[in-house]
Amino acid sequence: MNIGPITVPIELVRIMVAILAFSLFIGLNGVILVWLERKVAGHVQRRPGPYEVGPHGLLQPVADALKLIGKQLFIPKGADKILFWAAPILSFLPVFLLLIPMPFGPKLFALDVDLGLLLILAFAGVNVLAICLAGWSSRNKWSLLGAARAVSQCVAYEIPMLLSLLSVAFMEGTLNLTQIVNQQEPWLWNIVYQPLAFIIFFVCAVAETNRCPFDLPEAESELTAGFHTEYSGMAFSMFMLAEYSYIIVVCCVATAVFLGGWHGPFYPGSWWFLGKVYALILVFMWLRWTYPRVRFDQLLNINWKWLLPLSLLNLFVTAFLVKVL
Repeated sequence: MNIGPITVPIELVRIMVAILAFSLFIGLNGVILVWLERKVAGHVQRRPGPYEVGPHGLLQPVADALKLIGKQLFIPKGADKILFWAAPILSFLPVFLLLIPMPFGPKLFALDVDLGLLLILAFAGVNVLAICLAGWSSRNKWSLLGAARAVSQCVAYEIPMLLSLLSVAFMEGTLNLTQIVNQQEPWLWNIVYQPLAFIIFFVCAVAETNRCPFDLPEAESELTAGFHTEYSGMAFSMFMLAEYSYIIVVCCVATAVFLGGWHGPFYPGSWWFLGKVYALILVFMWLRWTYPRVRFDQLLNINWKWLLPLSLLNLFVTAFLVKVL
């Protein structure tokens, strides 16, 4: 019996190619950001940073990666082996799904999803589950405390982050990231109409990615290394690569929703998108090496006393103006 040729949907091929491209991008991005962060730290704190391995320390991330690959993988006594090894994988895998609806250029995206913004918000919370599993399965009190902090912190800051994005969604009338970018002018971006929402989103993004001054889940001076205290080698590197990847994701969302995406004063394209993303990443690094870590009660007070009321007020004002105008 002749079944005929098997046809593969073009969307599936596009997604498979995009996942391969994302894999290369995430790996290269991790190497670049490790070197860039050390250099930013050196300049902020008036020291040279990596300088010996390669010209200006360019090969230092490669040396670090080789060192991590060669390290022994260790399982603590009494730890839950399945959850212990599943945690770093679960932390890293959602990154590919979060990048699928991201519009890097006018035609440069894996899949044009009508609910792309909702998809990102829904699956970004998987990282919190991974951190919780890492702390619980390690059988280490410092890891467990770091996991508990991560859950409290992420659950709290997800609310104003969601409300800040809803303000733009109300104004634009869509959750499609490509349409949100298309409806912004080359210079008249949504940050002009929603400056408060952008500030709230950015502060929440710093907290959601566990970056200083909100790096309480892995505070070295208090919890040795927090939720990944017991991890070594490639398992540890997967957590670090996932952290940098989530920074890329939140900066991409901020660029698409608030900063006009690929729009620029001339020759719009993906270079404008990536330029804005890496400009925001430099701000992340500048904050880390400039401001001290806040106490945990201060972290929660910033959210419940300031960010949440302001995000609610901004949402109500936006909804009112959209209805009236």
